[in-house]
Amino acid sequence: MINSSLYPHQNKSVLHGGAKIQHADAAVIMVHGRGATAQSIMMLAEDLPQRGVAYFAPQAAKNTWYPKTFLAPLDQNSPGITSGLKAIEDLIKKIEKKGIPKKKIVLLGFSQGACLVTEFAARNAGLYGGIIGLSGGVIGPNDTPRNYEGSMQGTPVFLGCSDVDYHIPLERVNLTAEIFERLGAKVTKRIYESLGHTVNQDEMQFIRELLEVVSGAKIEE
Repeated sequence: MINSSLYPHQNKSVLHGGAKIQHADAAVIMVHGRGATAQSIMMLAEDLPQRGVAYFAPQAAKNTWYPKTFLAPLDQNSPGITSGLKAIEDLIKKIEKKGIPKKKIVLLGFSQGACLVTEFAARNAGLYGGIIGLSGGVIGPNDTPRNYEGSMQGTPVFLGCSDVDYHIPLERVNLTAEIFERLGAKVTKRIYESLGHTVNQDEMQFIRELLEVVSGAKIEE
């Protein structure tokens, strides 16, 4: 029996959309932001490829992965961060058991979800289908050690954010890009002028094109 006080996000619902897993060539794990829901992040999938792509969205306990800003000391956001990272890990393992390898799995997150996704990928470097961080970055104060190990093996990493996002300092997006470049990822960073804290059509177009390649619907040149 999992202790819910130590692992608040375990045994929560996971929303499924797109292709059935047995008919899918690729999978996307979509991680929602603070105060949002699995249903809200899954709405993005409506504008993304459906054929051959299965979408999964885990639900955070009380709609929040961790209580404070992602820049706070890590112990102030425990056990939320630890449990959220485990939720991603558990879902990857379940998808792999269904026959979809990690190199065909894309991790996508917005806001709090983007922070979890980028932190998870940095801590668990490897070849993924892609890492999409929409308005987010790696977790912890500025003095947090960033001695991540391993290699991303050329994994496409997309980081999109406004230059005036009131939740995500531009410096943290830049740091996140530097970390993934150091880990051997193929990083695309796009900073949008005066946009605010949201997802835009340029980001959605990048995701669509990435998923076409990962799922095999489009042959990469």
